[in-house]
Amino acid sequence: MASIKDVAGKAGVAISTVSKVLNGYPGVSKETKEKVEAAIKELNFVPNSIAAALSSKKAGRVALLIHMSSQTKARDEIDMQYISGALHKAKELHVDLVVEFFSMIENLTLEEKIQHFKAQNIEGIIFYGLTKEDTEFIKLLECGQFKIVAVDVPVQGDDKTRVGIDHKKAQREVALRTIEENNSDSLLYIAGSKESYAAMERLEAIEELAAEKHLRLEVAYGDYSENKAREITFEKGYAYGVIACGSDLMAIGAMRALTEMDIFRPVCGFDGLILMGYAGKQMNTIQQDFAGVSARAVEEMQRLLAGKKGTTIVTPYSIERMQYLDLIEGRDWTETESYKAFRQKKESQRKTKKDSNKEQEKKKRMQKG
Repeated sequence: MASIKDVAGKAGVAISTVSKVLNGYPGVSKETKEKVEAAIKELNFVPNSIAAALSSKKAGRVALLIHMSSQTKARDEIDMQYISGALHKAKELHVDLVVEFFSMIENLTLEEKIQHFKAQNIEGIIFYGLTKEDTEFIKLLECGQFKIVAVDVPVQGDDKTRVGIDHKKAQREVALRTIEENNSDSLLYIAGSKESYAAMERLEAIEELAAEKHLRLEVAYGDYSENKAREITFEKGYAYGVIACGSDLMAIGAMRALTEMDIFRPVCGFDGLILMGYAGKQMNTIQQDFAGVSARAVEEMQRLLAGKKGTTIVTPYSIERMQYLDLIEGRDWTETESYKAFRQKKESQRKTKKDSNKEQEKKKRMQKG
C-alpha cells in the first residue's frame, strides 16, 4: 500500500505539500496540486484518516468545532467542560468524534472547509462559541453539507438543532432576584459582546425587565472582559443600586472595582464559573451545566444522523449564590444559618417598606377625601 511519502516522491514535492492538498489548505499552486492528484491516482493512495473512516461501520463521524477565546483563560474552563461532556457521551453512544478549533481552518475558503471535513468522513458538526462576526463559519453552518447542532445559536432547517439554556429567562430571573433582595430601583447592566447571540438575548431580557419594573437602567458593554467591567464600574457603579453582569468574569471585575472604591453594591453574574467563588463576596449567578449541554448536543447529533428533523432543545440551569467556602467544603450556602438570617432580614425589610408605602397611600387618600 502506497504511503504519503510515496506520493510526495512521485509528485516531486514535500510531504507537507501533499498534506496541504489532501486537507484542502490554500497556498498550493494549480500546477503542483495537479501533480499531487495525478500521483495519488496513479498510486491508488488512500489517506489513513479516510481509510479508517471508510472501514468503520459507524454511520458517520462528528466534529466538535470550537471557537477558543484568546482574550481570557476563564473561557477555557467552559470549553474544557464542553469537550469533556461531548467525549464522555460519544464514548457511551459509540459516536466517532474529532475535535477542531476555528483557528485551525479560519483561513480556508468555504469550499476548502467543506473539503477538509469531507476528507475525514465528517457528516455532522457541533458548533460552540459561534458569533455574528464569524461570517465564514456561518456560511459553513448554512451550506447544507452537514448535519448541524449549534450551542446557543439560533438555527433554522430540518438538518439543524439549537441546544442550550433559555438565556432570556435565566438572565431575567437572576437579575430580578438580586434587585428584589436589595429593594433597588436602578440597575447598571454590563453586557457581553454585541456579536454574541446569547449576550443579546440576555440584554433583551434586562431591557424588558427594566421597562416592566420601571427601573432606571444603563447598559454598558464589557465584552466579557474582567478589566473592562472593572473600568465601567469605576465610572458608573456608584450611581446604581444593583450591578448585573452578563458573565461571571465581568461580575468579578465589577466586584473588585467596588472593593477598591470601598463601597457596596450587590452584583450578580452569569455562567457559574469556579472563579466566581474566589471573588471574596457572595454573588448570585446562573449555574450552567456546560458538560451536560455538550452531552445533549452529541445525543441530538446522533438523532439527526439517524434522519430525524432538527428542533430546539432547552437545557436546565439553576440560580446559585457562590462563595469561597462552598468550593473548599462543598457546602450548599442556602442551607447555612447565616444565609437564612440574611434572607429573613431582607424579607423583613421588604415587608416594612411595603407596609410604609401602604400607610403613605392611605394618608394621601385621606387628605384628598
